[in-house]
Amino acid sequence: MKKGILPLLLLLILSFSTLLTGCNGSRNSVSESEDQVPVANNEALSNAEPFEITIRHTQVGDSKKFRLALLEEVVAKTEAEVPGLTIRLDAVDSEVNRKEKLRGEMAAGKPPEVFDVFGSPEAQLYAREGLMLDLSEILNALGLQDKFTTLASFTLDGKIYGLPIGGSIEGYFYNKDYFDQKGLSIPQTLDELDRLAEKIQADGKIPFAQASKDAWIPLMTTNNLWSYYAGPEITYGFMTGESQWNDERMVKAIAKHKEWVEKGYFKKGELGLEYADMRNQMITGEAIMMMDGSWANSVFRDPAQAGPMAGKIGFFNMPPLKKGDPVVVMQDANNGYGFSSAVADDPRKLAAVKSFIKNMWTEEMQLRGLKEDGVLPAIKMDLEQMKTTSDDALMQDIFTAVSEIELSFPAYDALVQAEVNTALSIGIQQIIGGEIEPAKMLEHIQAVQNAANALE
Repeated sequence: MKKGILPLLLLLILSFSTLLTGCNGSRNSVSESEDQVPVANNEALSNAEPFEITIRHTQVGDSKKFRLALLEEVVAKTEAEVPGLTIRLDAVDSEVNRKEKLRGEMAAGKPPEVFDVFGSPEAQLYAREGLMLDLSEILNALGLQDKFTTLASFTLDGKIYGLPIGGSIEGYFYNKDYFDQKGLSIPQTLDELDRLAEKIQADGKIPFAQASKDAWIPLMTTNNLWSYYAGPEITYGFMTGESQWNDERMVKAIAKHKEWVEKGYFKKGELGLEYADMRNQMITGEAIMMMDGSWANSVFRDPAQAGPMAGKIGFFNMPPLKKGDPVVVMQDANNGYGFSSAVADDPRKLAAVKSFIKNMWTEEMQLRGLKEDGVLPAIKMDLEQMKTTSDDALMQDIFTAVSEIELSFPAYDALVQAEVNTALSIGIQQIIGGEIEPAKMLEHIQAVQNAANALE
């Protein structure tokens, strides 16, 4: 075990005192040459005795019904290909899975065969403990090794331990009808965005829909702000000590978020509001703009969810500080599926995993995910091909936003340790609640960062 991994896991899992005993690191690699059958070996195909694997997914709720339908279709194909196979779908809320259930299962060394996971830091951490299946040979056998836009967050020491299901960017959804009625334009600088919010507030509307009970939601705004004020490269340096959280540019970024809170640009009581509440603020017309991931487009394109607001929502990138500065946007592919290393010990389960990968990561499924659910592809695809896949106006806005990106960065939680993420989450909620000043908040986060770095 590498120095610092056990203390890091203790901090990550919190309530679990016994970590990963009896894990066999040799189980996380699968050997298979490219000329072998990529889906299943002869033994697995000839044995029709019933067996089961579990797929833990987070496609919960009406907003994820389209991607659940795609998963169910892949499951049906996979069951048909592998004799005797039954796949049990285990649906769990994303935050519960990430921060509670999967951590506990990993601590016990017994994750499901297939599970929703974030590449960095979770998949990399679990892979170090031999709990994740190395997919390198499987991808080579299936001809997928060079097909992904990025596998960086799922890669450790040159081996691949998971696959992103799609890509995303973060930006502002906005009420196009309201903009048209009021003669408003998409802002080109952060000052213009500020003045736009002031006008909207003066008209009796909430400028920015927000719900901050879960800290990752307001941190989308904060992360994009600090990537403008301090530069997108700063987040890469926190774990190495090359960057400091209490950098004066970071203080300015947090102060800007605090200023927006104090000006009343977000709904009062946002700390008690859930993610769905934020979207409802847009759907009801109570709020006019909303910072969110591009994945949220499926809600606003679906009349059953968006009602009369369907087709009336647009999208634009957060603008730079000054006109002419590069457009900087959060863009990553950090969420997807991982596979238990224990699968390598069972040829039939391994065959099921190979079949699942073969059926899930195809150009057809990626384009369907784009068309039906608005998820940007995780595999390489020409922008023009994406544009012709969906003629929906909101999707076209998102494609335009992608084409405007000059500098991109992954979300902060892919680049910092779990305990730093926790400190940041507490800090931004304290900022929103008026309990702490930006400089003090960032000094505390830097102290947590220093302690986490010392364990590496």
